[in-house]
Amino acid sequence: MINHKPGNSRRQFLKNSTATVAGTTLAGSLTNLSATAHAAGSDWLKVGLVGCGGRGTGAALQALRADPHTKLVAVADAFQEKIDGSLKTLRQQEEVASRVTVDPSHQFVGLDSYQHVIDAVDVVLLCTPPGFRPVHFAAAVEAGKHIFTEKPMATDSAGIRSVIQSVRLSKDKGLSVVSGFCWRYSNPKRALFEKIHDGSIGDVRSVFGTYYTTPVKKMLPVESRPDGMSDLEWMVRNWYNFTWLSGDGLVEQACHTVDWVSWAYGDKVPVSCTAVGGRQIPSAGGNIFDHVEVNYLWDNGARGFVVHRQIDGCYGENQLYVLGTKGNGALTRHSQISDLTDQRVWKYDGSVNSMYQAEHDALFASIRSGNPVNHGDRMANSTMMAIMGRLAAYTGEKITWEMAINSQDTLVPAITDGWNTPVVSRKIAQPGTVRYV
Repeated sequence: MINHKPGNSRRQFLKNSTATVAGTTLAGSLTNLSATAHAAGSDWLKVGLVGCGGRGTGAALQALRADPHTKLVAVADAFQEKIDGSLKTLRQQEEVASRVTVDPSHQFVGLDSYQHVIDAVDVVLLCTPPGFRPVHFAAAVEAGKHIFTEKPMATDSAGIRSVIQSVRLSKDKGLSVVSGFCWRYSNPKRALFEKIHDGSIGDVRSVFGTYYTTPVKKMLPVESRPDGMSDLEWMVRNWYNFTWLSGDGLVEQACHTVDWVSWAYGDKVPVSCTAVGGRQIPSAGGNIFDHVEVNYLWDNGARGFVVHRQIDGCYGENQLYVLGTKGNGALTRHSQISDLTDQRVWKYDGSVNSMYQAEHDALFASIRSGNPVNHGDRMANSTMMAIMGRLAAYTGEKITWEMAINSQDTLVPAITDGWNTPVVSRKIAQPGTVRYV
C-alpha cells in the first residue's frame, strides 16, 4: 500500500469507469465481432510473453505445446536476467525449442516494455506481478490481442474497475481471454462441481476452503539492498511482500480457494464479509499479512469461509469442503460426494489432466475456431472477492460488495519516472485503526 500522486490519465480513467460500474456485479456486452484472422490451422500465431519469471516461462511453454503453429517471438520483463533465464529454459525444451524465435531486438527490458511485446504479437501472455495487470490487460485489449492472463487480475478496487471496462471491450472485439484460475480446467474438480450444480448435494449452505502453506517469496534482508537502488526497484524485486504489487497472499495465492468458493455458489457474488488476520512472523520492510481468515455471506444466508496461512513449519492443506442440504462434497485427495451420514456415494475415477496445459489448449482452440472463450466476468469477480476479504482483514470492518467495488483506496502508483518514480510503502495494517474503503 502506497501514497502517490497518480498520473492524469489513470485518474481520469478511474473517474470515468467508477460511474458506470459502482454498486454492480460484472456485466459485459454480448456483442461479438468474432476474431477470425487466425481460424485456419496452418496460420502461424505469434506469441509474446510479458513477465519472464517461473510462471511466465511455464505459460509460454504451455502456449507453444497447445498449438504446433505458434512461435514465441517477443518477451518483456523489468530485468534482463529474467529474460535470459526464461529463454534458456524454453530453448532446452526439445519439442518447442525451434519455435522460440526471440531475437535480441525483441527482448524488451523495463517497466514500459509490455507495450512493445503487445505491438509485435497475436497472442499475449500476461504474467507479471499482479499490481501491473490492469494496465497491461487494458493495453492488450485495446490493441485487439488474444490474451492469457495470470491470476489475480488486480490488487485494488481501482484496478478491478479498470479490468471490468477492459473485459467489456474484449467482448465487443471478439477476443479470447483465458485466466490463470487453472482449477477450472482440472478434470476431477470440474466433475465435482458438475455434481454440486446438478443438485447431488442439494442446496449449498456452507463452503470451507483451506490454503495452509509456506511463504511464496520471503523478503530479502534489508542489508542485501544494493547502494543506490531505488525504492521502486527494491519493491519490484521483492514484489510478493508489498500489497500494491501482490495484493497480499490472500489475493495472490489463496484467490484460487476464493475462486473455488465462488464456483460452488455458481459465481454469484457475496453481499458482505468479515475477516481476521495479521502478521505472526516478522518481515522487515514488507507489509503483507501471513495469515487471514474470511467469512463471506450470501443474500440467502449461505456462508463461505476461506483460511490462508503462509508460515514455515506448520500444517499444510489446500482443500475444499462443501455442505449441502442433501449431502457434502469435498476436494481432498479425490473429488468425492458423501451423504449426510458421511458415507461416500461418489468418487471421481476418470483421467487426471494437466490443468495448466488444458487452459492453453482451450485458448488456442478458441482462436483457431473463431469462437472466442472469455473468462473476464468470473476472473474479475473472484479477484474482487479476494480483495474484499483483504479489506475486511486489514480494517477489521464488515465490508459489503458495494463498499469493496467502490473503494477509492488506490494502491498502485502511476509509473511516471521509470525506476525513479516515488513510492512510499505503508506500514503493515492494524485492524481497527485504518479505513481503506
